[in-house]
Amino acid sequence: MERFRLVATDLDGTLLDGQRGLSERTRRALRTAEDAGAEVVLVTARPPRYVDRLADAYGLTGTAVCSNGAMVYDIASRTVTMSRTLSRGLARRVADALSASFPDIGFALETGHKVLIAPEFGLRHTGDSAAEHEISSSEQLWATEDPIVKLLAWSARAHADALLAAAETSLGPVASFTHSGGAGLLEVSASGVTKAGTLAGLCSDRGIGADEVVAFGDMPNDLSVLSWAGAGYAVANAHPTVLSAVTRHTRSNEEDGVAAVLEELFA
Repeated sequence: MERFRLVATDLDGTLLDGQRGLSERTRRALRTAEDAGAEVVLVTARPPRYVDRLADAYGLTGTAVCSNGAMVYDIASRTVTMSRTLSRGLARRVADALSASFPDIGFALETGHKVLIAPEFGLRHTGDSAAEHEISSSEQLWATEDPIVKLLAWSARAHADALLAAAETSLGPVASFTHSGGAGLLEVSASGVTKAGTLAGLCSDRGIGADEVVAFGDMPNDLSVLSWAGAGYAVANAHPTVLSAVTRHTRSNEEDGVAAVLEELFA
C-alpha cells in the first residue's frame, strides 16, 4: 500500500459537515493519520480567522494554506508565515472588466484580517460579522492601504461558473480566478496563486513529493490540489466539474467521506 506523508484537505463541503463542524469520526481519523506519521494540512479558501475558530473548537494544530493559496498560516502560534497579495491597480482593473459584463456586480476586499465591503456586495458569511467592514462606496475600496489577499466579486443574478468563465475569457492570466461554491461569488488572487502551488512549496520544504500526498476537495478551487497530489479524492457532493475531472471519489462530507479514506489508508 502507498505510504502517504501528508494529508491535504479542504474544509467547507469536504472535511466539515453541513453545520460546518467536525464529526467525532472525522476527528478520530485525522488523529489516526497523524499517529501514523502523516502531517495534516488544511487547504482552504477561508482566511486565518476562520481556521482559528475551528482550532478553538476542535484543538486543531499544524499548518493551514488559506485564501486559496495566498497565505500560509501556523495555527498554533497564529502567525501568517507567507502572504502573496494582489495589487490595488490590478484589483481595480479586474473589477472594471467584470462590471462591464455584469452591471449588478459588487466587490469586497479580503485582507486576511478583515473584509472591506462595498454597498453592492450583498453576500455575508455567518459568524464573520466582526471582521466585515462596510464602506460607503466602491471608490473607497481602491483607496485602502490594507494589503489585498483576495478580491471578491458577487452577483445576485450570475452563477459563479458564469463569472469564472467571463473573467478567464476577458482577463486571461493577469490574475488567478476561481470559486468555492459561494452563490454568485468569484474569488480573485494574484497571478499564479493556487492552492496547489502553495502546498507544493510547503511539501518541497519538507522533502515530501507529490506522490506522498493524499488530498480531498469539492470545488473548482480544489482542482489544482486534487490534480497535483499523488491521490486526489473528490467527495460525493463535489461540483460536477470536480467529479468529472477526478477519478477517485469518496462519500459526501455528511457521510464522513474523508474519514472513510483515511481509515483505509492509515488504520
